[in-house]
Amino acid sequence: MQAHDDPWQRPQAELWDEQAAATYDTPGSGAFAPEILEPMVATLADLAEGGRALEMAVGTGRVAIPLREAGVDVVGIELSPAMVARLRTKVGEDELPVTIGSMVDTRVEGEFSLVYLVFNTIGNLYTQDEQVRCFQNAAAHLRPGGRFVLELWVPRPQPAGASHAQVFTAGQGYLGVDVLDVSTQRGVSHHVRFGTDGSAHVGFSPFRYVWPGEMDLMARLAGLELEHRWADFTRAPFTSASTSHVSVYRLPG
Repeated sequence: MQAHDDPWQRPQAELWDEQAAATYDTPGSGAFAPEILEPMVATLADLAEGGRALEMAVGTGRVAIPLREAGVDVVGIELSPAMVARLRTKVGEDELPVTIGSMVDTRVEGEFSLVYLVFNTIGNLYTQDEQVRCFQNAAAHLRPGGRFVLELWVPRPQPAGASHAQVFTAGQGYLGVDVLDVSTQRGVSHHVRFGTDGSAHVGFSPFRYVWPGEMDLMARLAGLELEHRWADFTRAPFTSASTSHVSVYRLPG
């Protein structure tokens, strides 16, 4: 395998290139489905309590644009210029300002009532150190009493001796498979999209998975306290059977 074929050697901005940006939006379906977006936007708006919001990894504006339309003043941080270019076809810089940079250390002027990072995106940081620094960066943007909200899947590694490949989605025209390495807490998502002509396009995205308890410790290191943990943005109870969680951390004050 050549170095440029190794998913861990490719910069995130290269993974989220023009092709990824052009195919990211799926209006009305998938992550863009109303049943996904509407409770997310409503809950985030409630948690903002009338204050400003900062979205880390704002992408093409999937969440930030409807949140802004709900009356919240939103700004963003985004690593990929290609994703921001896609966002700019929908909304201007004066309406939704975005700073190009990493969620690990990029600072935006001012204080915020809400910082949020959704759709498993903290996993795009490949090391625990980077993830801890992301928590610290979020806390540095919050006003006293402000909240940091993360949405993340719950890791379910296979038993010892079993295959570590997990199918996470199998639907019409799409197959998603995660391959996990429990020794490093790293994985690669393989995305197979099937064309109507019988063709198949395979893409991948590497990630580092994080346990809920590990996230709580990261939050404590950043001076944050766990306020809520739900199964999803409908605020359903989080249980041992939950496959995802929405964790709300608060900066005391």
